[in-house]
Amino acid sequence: MTSALRHGGEADRLGEFATGPGKRPGRGLAFCVLVLAVLLVAVDATVLGVATPFISEDLRPSGSQLLWIGDVYSFVIAGLLVSMGSLGDRIGRKRILLCGATAFGAMSLLTAYATSPGTMILARALLGAAGATLMPATLALIRNLFPDPRERSLAVGAWGAAASAGTAVGPIVGGFLLERFWWGSVFLVNLPVMAVLVLVGIRTLPESRNPRPGPWDLISVGLSLVGMIGVVYAIKEAAAHGLTTIAYATGLLGAAALYGFVRRQLTLPAPLLDMRLFRERGFGGAVLADLLTVLGMSGLVFFLSQYLQLVQGRHPFEAGLAELPAAVGAVAAGLVAGHAARRFSVRAVVCGGLAAVGLALAALTVLSRSTGYPFLGAVLLVVGLGAGFSFTVTADVILSSVPKDQAGAASAVSETAYELGAALGIALLGSIVTGVYRGFTGPPGTPAEARESLGAAVETARTLPAHTSTDLLTAARDSFVHGLALASAAGAAVLLATAVAAWFLLKGQKLENAG
Repeated sequence: MTSALRHGGEADRLGEFATGPGKRPGRGLAFCVLVLAVLLVAVDATVLGVATPFISEDLRPSGSQLLWIGDVYSFVIAGLLVSMGSLGDRIGRKRILLCGATAFGAMSLLTAYATSPGTMILARALLGAAGATLMPATLALIRNLFPDPRERSLAVGAWGAAASAGTAVGPIVGGFLLERFWWGSVFLVNLPVMAVLVLVGIRTLPESRNPRPGPWDLISVGLSLVGMIGVVYAIKEAAAHGLTTIAYATGLLGAAALYGFVRRQLTLPAPLLDMRLFRERGFGGAVLADLLTVLGMSGLVFFLSQYLQLVQGRHPFEAGLAELPAAVGAVAAGLVAGHAARRFSVRAVVCGGLAAVGLALAALTVLSRSTGYPFLGAVLLVVGLGAGFSFTVTADVILSSVPKDQAGAASAVSETAYELGAALGIALLGSIVTGVYRGFTGPPGTPAEARESLGAAVETARTLPAHTSTDLLTAARDSFVHGLALASAAGAAVLLATAVAAWFLLKGQKLENAG
């Protein structure tokens, strides 16, 4: 296959830039540690999707609680990413990476043994706080490990490919474990990865920090956290229950906190986030593209495992394998994206990738309970290819737009856009799915709890007579698929509009060449 040949060429180049003459000793092993940290986060995020039906059946969360389990991690991580990225710039990116990895492992243990929806939500929130330290530190360390622009592009591509590989490994490993153990086991896979990361990272990772960091402003940290969580919660509340008093209050509180955060950054001599970065059209355009892309894709990402398992009746391991084409496409695209952007243009590669994802999501509007896998697999492959090209190039643009000393904060902005987009996508597109689902017409006597989630309907059907059970499942599955198709249509509109906007925002943007 052509992609395999291209992978081979990129692999040779990866070996050269990691171990070639004149390079820092141990740089290749240090880079592997950073890749391991990315895998740690990616596996955890995708494992949740595979485990969601089992969590739903065991803990019996309400529809609202199920959405919170899915998006509270993103809420917290989005609120803390900028603060943690800035903290890493100040105290050392290696230090915060290793401390965060240790905490991530501990919180994974707590998540695995959660016994109620409330405990699960709390555990995911604490996991988000730990996860906020990892992603900015890995990208910032790549910025310092690879000062040569072409090498850095390849490293960023490999970093993104590792994240995509994690999305593939997560469902497959999760499915394998779920067929043999209880759902909590899927979170325990983080522990051995964390142990290797910490033990090897202590010896191989170089320390780097801003030589003139200034103080870490706790008021700014609080404003960032309150602002991000307040705004996102308000959107979630409004999407689920309309413009209620709670939605207005939390939205105004969040907006006021974010306004205060921006004002404070403009007056501090050493801000957590240098707001002048957004004056760069390429930087701002790349961040906006990332946020809207993830928002548009989130409905598919979060609900796909439920569709494969609860609608089409696949086993967890089989469902994990079914999602593999998206990760394969993203890995292949990520490794060649930098070369493509230099040969053509940044905006051509980014906009082409976004348009491909948008058209693939549009194809899912014809989704039904009996949709064949060749169609679904082809759609997932196109989604992976498009996202791989877009995300890799925008990450490179963001990382190369700032001085090395601000790499942690800039990386945090990129990751904040990603996590905020995921949270908003699950809240908005997820609310479309759940809103349509709850309106299904079941047989007489359908319990109210069956309308909370498809997992609850499947569990409830097991207690009903055969005829009633069949009617309930048919109605519930049809309604869920209809909601997923509508969410895919909304996501497609977002992606296609983002592609058009990025064409203008990224005009004239180029990746650096080696000096």
